[in-house]
Amino acid sequence: MSAEVTVATPSRIGSAALIDLVLDHGSFEPWDAPPAPLPIEAGYRPELEAARARTGVDESVVTGAGTVRGVAVAVLVGEFGFLGGSIGVSAAERLVRGIERATAAGLPILAAPVSGGTRMQEGTVAFLQMAKITAAVNRHKRAGLPYLVYLRHPTTGGVFASWGSTGHITVGQPGALIGFLGPRVYESLYGEPFPEGVQRAENLYAKGLLDAVLDERHLAGMAARTLAIMSAKPAAPPEPAPATMTQPEPEPGARQPVDAWTSIELSRRPDRPGVRSLLRIAAADHVPLNGTGQGESDRSLLLALARFGDHGAVVLGLDRHAQRLEAPLGPGALRQARRGMRLAQELELPLVTVVDTAGAALSKEAEEGGLAGEIARCLSTLLDLTTPTVSVLLGQGSGGGALALVPCDRVLAAEHGWLSPLPPEGASAIIHRDTDHAPELARRQRVNAAALFEDGIVDRIIAERPDAAGEPVPFCRRMGAAIEATLAEIAAIGVPELLDRRRDRYRHLG
Repeated sequence: MSAEVTVATPSRIGSAALIDLVLDHGSFEPWDAPPAPLPIEAGYRPELEAARARTGVDESVVTGAGTVRGVAVAVLVGEFGFLGGSIGVSAAERLVRGIERATAAGLPILAAPVSGGTRMQEGTVAFLQMAKITAAVNRHKRAGLPYLVYLRHPTTGGVFASWGSTGHITVGQPGALIGFLGPRVYESLYGEPFPEGVQRAENLYAKGLLDAVLDERHLAGMAARTLAIMSAKPAAPPEPAPATMTQPEPEPGARQPVDAWTSIELSRRPDRPGVRSLLRIAAADHVPLNGTGQGESDRSLLLALARFGDHGAVVLGLDRHAQRLEAPLGPGALRQARRGMRLAQELELPLVTVVDTAGAALSKEAEEGGLAGEIARCLSTLLDLTTPTVSVLLGQGSGGGALALVPCDRVLAAEHGWLSPLPPEGASAIIHRDTDHAPELARRQRVNAAALFEDGIVDRIIAERPDAAGEPVPFCRRMGAAIEATLAEIAAIGVPELLDRRRDRYRHLG
């Protein structure tokens, strides 16, 4: 673990205390029936009886329903005091029934596991219970219902490797031990301690495996905000939108057309608002997420849930400020983008992509990390996504990294936004073996917003008066209003027609 990651001391909050803390007072409705006796219990029945007497619960998990800040939710809560939170046949059956009941009722789930893993007293049959729990979670998610996970101290073994790692959003308790192989088992097997800090929540967040590290006192607020965004839908669907929008935003008074190179220079201003400013100013609320869930986190792409008016959405935003300060856009950022696309698909939320990049990384690491393949996979996933999609050309749109997030149902462009195969300097180097012809090539390649609109690539141009850096708040509000209006226009289109229009649009481009 890197030295700069600070690890908190974890708390040992029990199931009853966590339910009282997170759910609205008096709202909890327990769902659990007494566990059915199992033949295998005979060998360790005294342990079960002692655990029940000590904890006041009859199994290692508690299920039920309640409200979080008024939002109805089902809960699956582990109890570590009951045989280390281990999962055997009865506990697994309780979890599956709870998940199935939540799915049937259309309730989101907040899961809060805490466990040493499989119940060793029940052997392999207990181990295989993780498969049926995961299958129930999969059915819940296929129904378009949210599944949020809060990993407590400790969560290890099969629990972490099944229902603890399949959340749409996954948050860890500060200082929590979270890992596949428990450190005591590792030391017994290999004769040395597991490296310090690797299996702590803070390190997993740094590696892109958790979306946040959050004290349990703040869990209710985070869950309520997240669920509110996920469920945000307009009260009455609008009439289906026309196939394309036909006019750019009207401008007060006459304005001279903006030269392409002028737009490029303005888009590169260091004080120009980026995707983080756009969300902060224009979105009614947003919850940032983190990483690919597969061991990568790349700040050059922002992944978030956001609400524009009545519309919840998943947002993927290329952040050129982070790229400039840290590293160019790499393959990890695009893997993060594909996680966002999967979230939109599973949660049946529209996807909003925000393009603002000077270009993808040109490096050995990017090539060996599969950059070209990630661009291709983003394009493939985006074009077949069965949910409305909106792309925003916020500023620079250079190269394949930009292309990966462009082909959507609607494309909005800031007045000085642009899109090209390479930075104009790169195109000039290819054609003229110098960079002096960059302004000329920018005009000839028709990279600026006005030309993109004429060529059918852009559907709407959002004015800058005279450029976004000079009026960041009004500009971001105009762009946010345009995103909201566009989401409303395409929200009522059925999935088959949505896909047909999208494929037809790009089939006949050019």
